[in-house]
Formats: sequence, C-alpha cells, structure tokens
Amino acid sequence: MTVHEAVVVSQTIDASADAVYAFASRMENLPLWASGLAAGIEQRHGHWFASSPMGQVQVAMAPANAFGVMDHDVTLPDGTTVHNAFRVTPCGDGCLLTFVVLRLEGVSQQSFEADVAHVRRDLETLKLKVGRASR
Repeated sequence: MTVHEAVVVSQTIDASADAVYAFASRMENLPLWASGLAAGIEQRHGHWFASSPMGQVQVAMAPANAFGVMDHDVTLPDGTTVHNAFRVTPCGDGCLLTFVVLRLEGVSQQSFEADVAHVRRDLETLKLKVGRASR
C-alpha cells in the first residue's frame, strides 16, 4: 500500500461557512479564485472543462451538500484523475477552509512545495473575493 505525503493548507475567513460555500462551490466562480483555472471554465454536454497550464482539464465537483464538502476531481489531458479534498467548516462567526495537497507518485519535492504554495495563494484569493462579495 502506498501512502502519499500530504499537506493540509488552511485559511480562516471572516464570513459564514454558508456564504463561502455558496460562492466557492459555484463552478462559474472557480476562475475568480483558483488561479490554475483562471483562463475560464465552461460546461459542455453536462461536464465542466477548464483551460489550465496543463491544457484542457475536466473538473467534477462533489454534489451540493450541507456539510461544506467541495471535493473535486480534475481529469488531466493524459486521462489521469486527481482527487482534491476541500472543505469549508464553520468556525465561530467565520469559517475555516481546508485543502489537502497530496504529493503524487513521480512529483518532485520542489514541484510539491510549489503546489502547496499555489493552493495557499488560491485560498488567500478566495478569502479576499468572499470578503468583497459579502460586503
């Protein structure tokens, strides 16, 4: 059994978990805060596709739920599917975002650290976007 190295990136937001979930889980909003999908996302034949630095990827978000689960699978151009565990959790009057970054087989330490930094920046951007949207 292979266990991958993982880092949990977290970010607090001074906004309700419901408001953050409502914004962040909308596929149309992903390009506003997920920089890897900044080139845009579109729905075709019931599936969501985005232009990314790796090329065209398919993104499938967990169904809407009351638990703040925003897990999503990203299918890369080569057919590899990467599962991303992502949650928004109520935390006092605000909320806590948690995103698990896995170091997949064949990924260098340098690339893994860059992925972690990338997710950290995206969650900070999401914090700014939701803060603006909730004012």
